[in-house]
Amino acid sequence: MNAKTLLSLAKKHGTPLFVVDHAELRKNYALFRKHFPRVQIYYAVKVNSDPAIVKTFYELGGSFDVASMQEFHTVYENIKGLPAKARQDFIWDKIIYANPIKPVETLEELDRYKPLVTYDNHEEVKKIARHAPHAGLALRLRVPNTGSMVELSSKFGALPGEAVDLITFAHEQGLVVEGLSFHVGSQCTNPQNFIQAIHLCASVFAEAKSRGFNLKLLDIGGGFPAAYDATVPKFSALAKKINHELDRLFPPEIEILAEPGRFLVASAGNAVSKIIGKAIRNEKMSYYVDDGVYHTYSGVIFDHCTYHLNSFKKGPTQICAVFGPTCDALDTISLAEQLPELEIGDYLYSENIGAYSAASSTHFNGFPPAKVIHVNA
Repeated sequence: MNAKTLLSLAKKHGTPLFVVDHAELRKNYALFRKHFPRVQIYYAVKVNSDPAIVKTFYELGGSFDVASMQEFHTVYENIKGLPAKARQDFIWDKIIYANPIKPVETLEELDRYKPLVTYDNHEEVKKIARHAPHAGLALRLRVPNTGSMVELSSKFGALPGEAVDLITFAHEQGLVVEGLSFHVGSQCTNPQNFIQAIHLCASVFAEAKSRGFNLKLLDIGGGFPAAYDATVPKFSALAKKINHELDRLFPPEIEILAEPGRFLVASAGNAVSKIIGKAIRNEKMSYYVDDGVYHTYSGVIFDHCTYHLNSFKKGPTQICAVFGPTCDALDTISLAEQLPELEIGDYLYSENIGAYSAASSTHFNGFPPAKVIHVNA
């Protein structure tokens, strides 16, 4: 989205403003499908659960990775009017509840929907068998997360060596394990994470078959990187390597799933904020804006992400600090932005801020989240 359009929207709707471009969502979805023709796309709703974003992916034929009942119901809103069989078919084929740890209350509510859910330990199997016996299962494996921006393997995943025992245990409890899942970590720029994970899964598939279990699906998770800067590997090159290993190790009858999130929405989000104050701090120009790390820039804290701020004005630049509106010193967006001389009332904007940003925005200190508007929906 060009700067002129963003500025016009900010003047019309006020700031702070979060703009979602649905043409970009559709472009990213098409790009993923192009490079992964064999893979069924399950949008990771946690990345940005805005119902309008979910609706766009639903209309494109997408599937969904949910991790809470709130996310499940956000997806369900799109199918609640379908005939009962079509609705159930969608839930089974196009929704995976991919949180390996689920409260009893969640399992009890999920059971009537007969969903596919993940697990990674014996206690979870016992809970599922007792409270959601109609669910299908996918065993999540712990895999290397080296080089990923956000590491997940310390929190979730069964060791490959215990995988078939966990599959056996689930069957002994009257449950059916459909396949395996893994996650290489968010914003993964190391292709070997995917390659090693796929090899581990192939070994588990083989061991499971030798013990009488024919697994049907492989969920290769998320972690597909957004092109934040030139250091991020080309998506086409990453896809080529992954596809080669999938086709080599898994026959066509094995269903392949993926849970892209950041890749689909990062570039579709833009933030516009207004300068509400300025001062010289430690001999550096400091700007204060009406958005911050408790709001759209929450990814600075929770996502280990850097969002550059751009000015709509031109001119000689200097290194500046940019702070959010709250009274907390943690509310620091950047200490090193190249910006021109600006005045109170001028605007700044950030691109590629669609993922893990507005999704974790708060009302801290009495400041409301940015207004969200959708364009090209």
